[in-house]
Amino acid sequence: MNKDITIGLVVPFATDRVPDEGPMMYPGVKFIPKGVGVRALTPEGYDAAWNGIVPAAVELAKQGVDAIMVIGTSLTFYRGYEAHQELMEQLRQATGLPVSTMSDSVVQGLRAVGAKKIAVATAYADEVNNRLADFLRKSGFEVLALEGFGLFGFGEPGGKSEQDIIELSSKAIQGANKDAKQADAVLISCGGLLTLGCAEPIERKHGIPVVTSTQSAFWLAMRLAGDSGHVAGRGRMLEQSAPAHA
Repeated sequence: MNKDITIGLVVPFATDRVPDEGPMMYPGVKFIPKGVGVRALTPEGYDAAWNGIVPAAVELAKQGVDAIMVIGTSLTFYRGYEAHQELMEQLRQATGLPVSTMSDSVVQGLRAVGAKKIAVATAYADEVNNRLADFLRKSGFEVLALEGFGLFGFGEPGGKSEQDIIELSSKAIQGANKDAKQADAVLISCGGLLTLGCAEPIERKHGIPVVTSTQSAFWLAMRLAGDSGHVAGRGRMLEQSAPAHA
């Protein structure tokens, strides 16, 4: 891993804070955060932060970062597939840097493990889950089953244990595998869920790869900066990562 990398992070927090799992995955890499202040896990809560995403990225671009990642899955998919694609283009034009979003990173992560038919576990309630399912379908995936924790409060996902997340993921996988269908990956969506230790146990139990919001976002950010993103012992997506091209 090249530690001479600086990653800019647009984060959903009200303060400029780096999500805990990023430095755990890539110790020694410099992360510079800029908060945009999501208020709740609802469309209204995301609206408060949406217009701050591009200005925050522009500010990070002025600080010499190698790449920029917009943290917050639901923040970046909730307005729909087309709005997300427009946001990506705005970010590229405004910063002139390699840039992506957490929503794009889960798509790239699922493609990296060869997924087409997926089970999904999330922190969200129904309205946001429905928007995620639509985004994933328009990104080329068949959503066989989706289970959510039904949370609305912005900080609530962090209160779920890894065991809670593993059990919800197993429920989604079991639901997906009814009617002679078979999920070929599980997505765990929400950057607020602490998922670093979840992939390996789920993969051992169910035999399919796991893609999570936070791990895919930091992995893709590293790849955008020219690193492989490889991390050992944290699931297939991170383990199998080949060297990236800057």
